[in-house]
Amino acid sequence: MLLKKNTFVILFLLLLYAQNSYAQRQSGRVYEFLNLSQTARITALGGYGFPVFDPDLGMSLMIPSMLSQDHNNHLSLNIVDYFDDINYGTVAFTHYFERLGHFSGAVQYIDYGSFVEANELGQITGQFTAGEYSFQVGWGRALNEQFAIGSNLKLIYSSFHDHSSFGLATDVAFSYHNQERLLAVSLVARNMGTQITQYHDGNREPLPLDIVLGVTKKLENAPFQFSVVANNLHNYDLTYESPSLIPDHFTDPDGNGSDDFQERMGDLADNLMRHVVVGVEFTPLESFSFRAGYNYRRRQEMKVESRLSTVGFSWGFGLRISRFQLNYGRSNHHLAGAPNHISINTSIQELFQRPEDNNNF
Repeated sequence: MLLKKNTFVILFLLLLYAQNSYAQRQSGRVYEFLNLSQTARITALGGYGFPVFDPDLGMSLMIPSMLSQDHNNHLSLNIVDYFDDINYGTVAFTHYFERLGHFSGAVQYIDYGSFVEANELGQITGQFTAGEYSFQVGWGRALNEQFAIGSNLKLIYSSFHDHSSFGLATDVAFSYHNQERLLAVSLVARNMGTQITQYHDGNREPLPLDIVLGVTKKLENAPFQFSVVANNLHNYDLTYESPSLIPDHFTDPDGNGSDDFQERMGDLADNLMRHVVVGVEFTPLESFSFRAGYNYRRRQEMKVESRLSTVGFSWGFGLRISRFQLNYGRSNHHLAGAPNHISINTSIQELFQRPEDNNNF
């Protein structure tokens, strides 16, 4: 009973924090690398984590309430060949403690490469590097057969030339999992926190807060699984400008405002869709899955009007080879290129298990 009361207290504080952060804009934030896709599966499905029915350590890094005994002693290695000489990745591990619950540990990094250093006269004085790192500890616990809670704690370090910053952030997650109806729902508040030290004294900048609601439905008699993710629920307006999308009066006094009404309704629909990411998984074989996703906001922000392209679309596959799960994801960000994401997952327990022992199960 005490655990349930604590859960409601956490939910109340989460909603209160979200209300205070409602007006927070997308610009001027630090540690944006925290919102990058941590696994190839997430990349292939549009860039956002969502609840799943199979044990997936990568998903539980973004939704810690999904941690369970099925993840015990799992290892996940991820690397992304991003743009130019930028690359990022994640290394994660999980373990179950009988009395404490399910824990995960992860290191997430992004390497921005080398830069030429020059003075105000244009004279080259050397080179410098830039990078950011997150050291994450996650915890998850089931309240009953259908509901679970979880949280991540992140220590963040960022370095750009001779400027650096430390930060502290946390994620809070709630999950609902109904195996009979093949329905899963999750609510996550990600990256709630603050800068401990600033790049410049007295200039404290906000973290990339994101409140995400994910829903996954699996078909009973077909090898398909569909997901819908609503992100940035704390921030209604995701457009570049901030027009009044819902005016007090939809028509002018003369009654000639129908065109204006249609335009505003189009803007309203556009803004709502910027919060939505959809994905689908097709699993014809137990050892193979094909995935595809669509990120509407990414397409609207990155497409080139004069060129027909697949910007905003993503795809990938998962392949089980012996004791390893290989995942590949490719997301079309812009005509300039599409990053390739590779993930390798395995169970440490199975990895060092002798073949004859494996036959006993």
